[in-house]
Amino acid sequence: MLHLVNDTYDETRRAFVLGLDGVPWGLLEGFVDDGELPNFERLLNEGASGPLRSTTPANTPVAWPSIATGTWPDKHGLYEFMKLDSSYKQSPYSSADVKQPPLWELVSPSVVANVPMTYPTSDPGEDSGIVSGMMTPQIDGEAVNPESLREEFDRRIPDYEIDIKWRDYAGREDEFLDDLDHVMQTRHDLMELLMENEDWRLFFFVYVAPDRLQHLIWDDETLLAHYKKLDDILGEVMDYCEDRDSNLYVVSDHGFAPIEKVISVNRILADEGLLTTKDSEGARGVLSGVGLNKDRVQGALQKAGITDDKLVQTLPKSVVDFFAERIPGSHGLYDVEFDRTDAFLHGLGSVYINDTERFEQGTVPPKAVSRTKREVVRVLEAATDPETGDPLLTVHDGDELFPNDPDAPDIVVEAKEGYHVEPKLAAEAVEPATDIAAYHRPHGIFFAWGDDVSAGTRVEDADVVDVAPTVLHSLGQEVPELADGDVLAEIFDPDSAPATEAVQTNQYTKREGAEATATDTETVEDRLRGLGYME
Repeated sequence: MLHLVNDTYDETRRAFVLGLDGVPWGLLEGFVDDGELPNFERLLNEGASGPLRSTTPANTPVAWPSIATGTWPDKHGLYEFMKLDSSYKQSPYSSADVKQPPLWELVSPSVVANVPMTYPTSDPGEDSGIVSGMMTPQIDGEAVNPESLREEFDRRIPDYEIDIKWRDYAGREDEFLDDLDHVMQTRHDLMELLMENEDWRLFFFVYVAPDRLQHLIWDDETLLAHYKKLDDILGEVMDYCEDRDSNLYVVSDHGFAPIEKVISVNRILADEGLLTTKDSEGARGVLSGVGLNKDRVQGALQKAGITDDKLVQTLPKSVVDFFAERIPGSHGLYDVEFDRTDAFLHGLGSVYINDTERFEQGTVPPKAVSRTKREVVRVLEAATDPETGDPLLTVHDGDELFPNDPDAPDIVVEAKEGYHVEPKLAAEAVEPATDIAAYHRPHGIFFAWGDDVSAGTRVEDADVVDVAPTVLHSLGQEVPELADGDVLAEIFDPDSAPATEAVQTNQYTKREGAEATATDTETVEDRLRGLGYME
């Protein structure tokens, strides 16, 4: 890993970034107002605070790189969990795809753990340490570095789990809560292990448990019990930072809210003649005609004790793909007849025009892309809930949203309040939400606390891309010229060093992160299904 460090910084300055995945500002503020979370109340009264606007769409693989780099996706390069190639095949995004340097490559020494999209890691250098987060296929030499940390990690936390697949626990909520507590405890054990390193200037640690909980369970009693555990962890971190004269930043990548229905964007496109499914002809047509579909196949396999997990773990991906392409059902892109399709949804919000220059089976020539995109935007903006007549989607032009990347999605969609966009090609455009209680919303949380922070400051209009520039400036370090975010200057005490120093910038060289590796695609896809992010 290449460290791009300014040699003139004040080595005594420190910053601790505590990430709490999916914590929404409104819910947290309500618990604080009720007097339930004393440590968060301290942050509110003694520091700076406010809602933190996420990326568009508000999704984990997009937002955490934006927090870490201070750039929007058209500069850092990640748009979904999985990237799409010209033949419509998917593979996981990884740290090797992040084009801009994250905070821990600009500040040394750094301690980093459980940040999504950081696998594979490489040796972070002397006195630093990194443990990768979500999208890590397995705990190996590319997940924990350096080797000295890996040896201690293996010895002290042998039962560490990368994640918990909440969607597998539908109907078993009590078991889920017990297992979630275990995962959270091992995260806490890791944090305590890393806290023994006294040489860091940047400490960046993420807990993903609130996101996992809120997807499956959304009731005040359960949520409050979990948030009290987060409050206890926050108290420990505050004491730790206070003893080491470190500023503390507490952030979430997005917010959360309950949902009632899910939206199949690909079904909307199919109903409008912009996407053609495979069900009507060939082997899939024959199978569909005799009632053989994904649900029936899965039901028969489950009766025989064969789960999706076992299939994915046992069979080569080529075999899984072979049958998925031939058995009708909600397989997302497997169900699309691309040579007769003009537009399609990939992932959780990325809509592509089937451009002949971009895709192998493209149908839309370059001169017709703009016209087709306007038609797709019109269709998606006009889509309504057949029961209520309410609009379903907020639709963004990809060229306007991501002007710096010609390969960005053509269109980006976000679900309206109470709805969630799913990647599957469903039978109906709108269906009841089953086995999912809540989903991402745009506004997460931002707190800053410490000697440099002005007490009781309300932060307005903060974006996720503002975090990295603010942290860097508070450390006396230069902000990358390519950063999209701003230093949140209003949070600093007028007499503090960050308030009296001008923001300095630097044109850092091109990022050279961990080299791309043959990521275990099957394992990652299986885990994403268990997290509700793939079908």
